[in-house]
Amino acid sequence: MADIAKYVFIKVNDDGAGNRLDKFLALKDLGLSRSQIQNLIHDGHIKVRGYAGTSSSLRVHAGDSIDIHIPALKPLSVKPVPIPLAIVYEDSHLLVLEKPAGLVVHPGAGDEDHTLVHGLLHHCQDLSGIGGYLRPGIVHRLDKNTSGLMVVAKDDEAHRGLTEQFKSGMIDKTYLALVRGRLRDRSGRLDSAIGRHPVNRKKMSTRSRKGRSAITEWQVVEELRGSTLLSLKIRTGRTHQIRVHMSSLGHPVLGDSLYRGPTEFRVGHTIIPIQRQMLHASCLQFTHPITGEKMKWESKLPADMNSVLESLMGRNEL
Repeated sequence: MADIAKYVFIKVNDDGAGNRLDKFLALKDLGLSRSQIQNLIHDGHIKVRGYAGTSSSLRVHAGDSIDIHIPALKPLSVKPVPIPLAIVYEDSHLLVLEKPAGLVVHPGAGDEDHTLVHGLLHHCQDLSGIGGYLRPGIVHRLDKNTSGLMVVAKDDEAHRGLTEQFKSGMIDKTYLALVRGRLRDRSGRLDSAIGRHPVNRKKMSTRSRKGRSAITEWQVVEELRGSTLLSLKIRTGRTHQIRVHMSSLGHPVLGDSLYRGPTEFRVGHTIIPIQRQMLHASCLQFTHPITGEKMKWESKLPADMNSVLESLMGRNEL
């Protein structure tokens, strides 16, 4: 968004005719992502042929006039908080960090004053505003109880570049997960659409009527006592994607009670408590959106997940 309000007028030519409104505008040099354009359409800031209240899916025609109001950035309602951040890389455009389990990425219900965004605002004086005034700089997120690597944009150009890489599947994300049981095959690919659960609105489901395409690839790393360590790559970025897909296979992530994952595990006469979902973003690869450099980071399992792994391998005497 702009530092001050901007007004733009566009006339549709023959080449643009037939496109969806949001797609047509995303191809213009407006400095806006497609999701931002969709939000502007929804909020009535974009008029086609003089009419607001249209939809993103409207097909434009040659000769259509489009009036665009790009409002000024709203002041941040989130205040900086000195939260320790495990930053593994930083330059003037972006940073990569290891998010611990238990830390929420951006403010929401029940997490209003101690989130990753609060810590980022304290660390960065010029964090990208393009993610919105509650999610500045956030290009993607990890669930509260998922640990591991995240990238954060520090300026708008980096934000747009990283967002496009995520959308086009150019960013390579690898996760490690401990799941219940042993899988029949050594590797596999899940291609099941994910949408909001029809009854429990806190959950996602592969049985939603309005699901969006979701692809997860998995490979067995090691078979353990009644469980398996998996390496997973997600080719899409749906909410709770790995958790939903593995649960749909009958192998939920250990500790993930929302999707039927056990919160304790019995090995012989010993009960192993599992405090959170055993899911960790272990590898992140992408092309630097400004310099074009290929970049890669790897993260070791955090202590809590490694302890459960060691117990399931029989290496810990509990």
